[in-house]
Amino acid sequence: MSHSPQSSDRRTVRTQDITGQVVFLGTGTSVGVPALGCDCDVCTSGHPRDQRTRCAIVIGLPEGNLLIDTPPDLRTQLLREGIGIVHAVAYTHSHADHLFGLDDLRLFPFYLGHPVPLYCESFVERRIRHSYDYCFFESPTTHLGARPQLQPVSITADKPFEVLGATVQPLRLKHGRADVLGFRIGDFAYCTDTNQIPPETLAQLAGVKTFVVDALRPTSHPTHFSLDEAVEAARVVGAEQTFLTHMSHDLGYEKLQAELPEGVAMAYDGLRVPLELCSRPPEACDG
Repeated sequence: MSHSPQSSDRRTVRTQDITGQVVFLGTGTSVGVPALGCDCDVCTSGHPRDQRTRCAIVIGLPEGNLLIDTPPDLRTQLLREGIGIVHAVAYTHSHADHLFGLDDLRLFPFYLGHPVPLYCESFVERRIRHSYDYCFFESPTTHLGARPQLQPVSITADKPFEVLGATVQPLRLKHGRADVLGFRIGDFAYCTDTNQIPPETLAQLAGVKTFVVDALRPTSHPTHFSLDEAVEAARVVGAEQTFLTHMSHDLGYEKLQAELPEGVAMAYDGLRVPLELCSRPPEACDG
């Protein structure tokens, strides 16, 4: 797959075609795994699936690549996976580990010929405009690419939106006291950074086949599901396959993967899973 950028040199974008796939760019907690300065068994294991960058996924939709969150590791993640273009971004929330790679979007307007759409709730947009105020200056730039070209698009938890040829259903989640979003696209649902799935959201998850859920560590936490809580959430949702994400160094791949119940697995950086889209309205796609 290639796209011609709207720039003077007319470069061709080198990128893999991931249409119909979900690619896990990162599956780690906010400090990543290995953690700096830590000599625990997981951080020193050397196992490739214990190498976890900060959480994000990219979804290959019919009309392009939808990125979920912009973590600080974004450039490295996209290079690792051979993904050379992002057509739009949707944000779960505004915490640093999900936002502070945003400047890595600056090349994509050259390829797209327009600003990168950012689908987010109003309070996330406010954080973006505050933390990345230079992106929205109205003064002329000194040169092309001096600052990212971005176009925030407001979304709410109660209304699906259309992007890149697909319908996306936002999912209201609780992250401690904070309101955050998950997303459902077709038979796939992504619910990172949560410790509570409200009843109305559980109803929206009916019929999903692939469910991705936060599982920080074995013990309880005030803003994230523990391992046991995540496994219970998987049981309640009833997807054919659940993947755990946002995992800390308290969860080692080789030991834990062998102990998980059938239908539950640890996600890992670079994992790819198929995505089945439904052309009918979301409520007609259940079951």
